[in-house]
Amino acid sequence: MLYVITNRHLISSGDLLEVVEDALKAGVKNLILREKDLPESELLVLAEKTKKLTENYGARLIISNNVEIAEKIGANGVQLSMKWFNSHIYFEGAVGASVHSLEEAEKALHNGADYLLVSHIFPTDCKKGLKEKGVGLIESVRAITNKPIIALGGIKINNIQSVLEAGADGVAIMSGIMSAENTEEAVRKYMEMLA
Repeated sequence: MLYVITNRHLISSGDLLEVVEDALKAGVKNLILREKDLPESELLVLAEKTKKLTENYGARLIISNNVEIAEKIGANGVQLSMKWFNSHIYFEGAVGASVHSLEEAEKALHNGADYLLVSHIFPTDCKKGLKEKGVGLIESVRAITNKPIIALGGIKINNIQSVLEAGADGVAIMSGIMSAENTEEAVRKYMEMLA
């Protein structure tokens, strides 16, 4: 299972929607729209355009940390940080929690998370200076739930296998796809490893 997380600042050529469409063409079925620095009005427009693309390719659109926009555009899911999980989350689609410890995973599951994005597993430029959690975190979380675990952070072609062996159901990739010179080729390489 491959999740692609957007970050328009990492794109080397073209625009975000072009990169998204190339990823969808290559077979991505789960896209997390995470453009956290965009003003609400711009994010709404981008989300609407992205939703049309994901619908065209039969993929799921997940909105990061904005339940209101997710509801407005009829997104398939929301991906939420732990500050949302102080109480039970009510959303018609899938609710994913971004967790960084076993305690956070337990809390998110207790409050209704449908799946867990567990990070950051390996060193990554996105979390400079923060120590990686390692595959041990995946193993710990796997021991307490059968719900899907998606590993994030520093995931590359050469370390996917160790993540899957630790109990992850899939991986989430941001920079490896957003900054790739050839989006479709990058997606295919990840999907081959996951197959």
